[in-house]
Amino acid sequence: MTLGRRKARHLIFILGDQLSPAMSNLADADPAQDVVLMCEVADETTYVRHHKQKIVFILSAMRHFAEELRQAGFDVDYVKLSDRGNSGSFSGELERAVERHKPERVIVTEPGEWRVMEMMRDWEAAVGCPVEIRPDTRFLASHDDFAKWADGRKQLTMEYFYREMRRRTGLLMEGDEPAGGKWNFDADNRKPAADDLFMPKPKRFRPDTVTTEVIALVEDRFADHFGKLDRFGWAVTRKRAEAAREAFLSDALAAFGDYQDAMLIGQPFLYHSLLSPYINIGLLDPLDLCRRVDAAWRAGDVPLNAAEGFIRQIIGWREYVRGVYWLKMPAYGEMNFFGATRTLPDFYWTGETDMNCVRHVVEETRDHAYAHHIQRLMVTGTFALLAGIEPRQVHEWYLEVYADAYEWVELPNVIGMSQFADGGILGTKPYAASGAYIDRMSDYCGSCRYDVKKKTGPDACPFNPLYWDFLDRNAKKLAGNHRLAQVYRNWARMDHDKRRAYLKSAAALLKGLDDAPKTYGQG
Repeated sequence: MTLGRRKARHLIFILGDQLSPAMSNLADADPAQDVVLMCEVADETTYVRHHKQKIVFILSAMRHFAEELRQAGFDVDYVKLSDRGNSGSFSGELERAVERHKPERVIVTEPGEWRVMEMMRDWEAAVGCPVEIRPDTRFLASHDDFAKWADGRKQLTMEYFYREMRRRTGLLMEGDEPAGGKWNFDADNRKPAADDLFMPKPKRFRPDTVTTEVIALVEDRFADHFGKLDRFGWAVTRKRAEAAREAFLSDALAAFGDYQDAMLIGQPFLYHSLLSPYINIGLLDPLDLCRRVDAAWRAGDVPLNAAEGFIRQIIGWREYVRGVYWLKMPAYGEMNFFGATRTLPDFYWTGETDMNCVRHVVEETRDHAYAHHIQRLMVTGTFALLAGIEPRQVHEWYLEVYADAYEWVELPNVIGMSQFADGGILGTKPYAASGAYIDRMSDYCGSCRYDVKKKTGPDACPFNPLYWDFLDRNAKKLAGNHRLAQVYRNWARMDHDKRRAYLKSAAALLKGLDDAPKTYGQG
């Protein structure tokens, strides 16, 4: 434990996903008078069983950031997970630090997660000195900004929020109009990819001494957590994260738009940036990154559809889901529009399934703590939706297994977009799809034990009968959805025997899920 025991003017408490010198709680900090508190605590590593790589990434990045602050002259009181006397909680470590440093005030930046904010609201009474909670200025829209935008709207359509963010930032704008005459070029970004020997590889990094020590700690303490560590390659310093950013901008951004929805066996990264973990933890500034993408387009280095598709994910979708999260919590996390109750299958941890698409996504997730957005939404997410998996379990799985997953961003993506468990607050229709979508956007189906062309029977792609079964069992809740009207008309016109065959095949698949042993993720 690093203990600067001198009396402090301010005790500045920095959380593990706030690793930026531009954080609001550091805005007026004085190294000569203030002490920074950082702590690794058991509660945060185990409230869900996080992927081993995720724990290594966060703890190593924290330790490196503490050194960055020391180099800037700060006295950093750093509590390691293995330190004697570690209380295991944020609240406990703050109380101990206040006792050590006797500060006049504790200064924190608001957390990303609701449960931590609930803790923070109790801290002032617990520690016996003022606790100042400042806004997180890494985001364009404050909680009040989003609430004002949402007020009076029947539906919180992301596209309209995104346009306001474009106007506010000037990104990809030509005066008052969007560049290219359109706000959204998503229709240009749905090309299937072909395996290419010259496909760029994202910049990965060999673990340094600090990271190697953390890997050993995680292998010892969290041996039963999901994931492998032999391929750990995440940047854990600002300098390395910036190197990863530059590699993406120069090598992959130009083709990112075209192929952002594509999936290929043996190509877990394709043209994706892998920058979201660095943005979410504070190693990269999201607005700065978007400005660099905008500059690359203006310089003629990347096409508009690529720049727009990338920027929309950050100032559009990322900002939007955070707004929805804070507007709707805590009830949002318990929503279950379809009343789904099925247990998440073991193959979400083991990868042991004959569905080639699901197996590959789970295995890549195990190896890298990463899968891109279409793999998450249209493979593991869609299967869970069609199978009627209880949304809370789906949410917790995503929160566990991805290096970029924090509840504020992950929960709305799962509860709202992937599982439609909010009944349409975030999305206009469920992302339900048959195997045809996966076949169109990937090469998974060609080597699958199931036949994507078969609709029913034991050899049919499970997505095919489950798709129609999902629509049939949820007809009372979905038949009035205008975006599904044609689909329900098709189902109504379908031959009775064909419909019965779909439902019979789906029932057999669901019975198989119910009868399978449940070992993983149950405790």
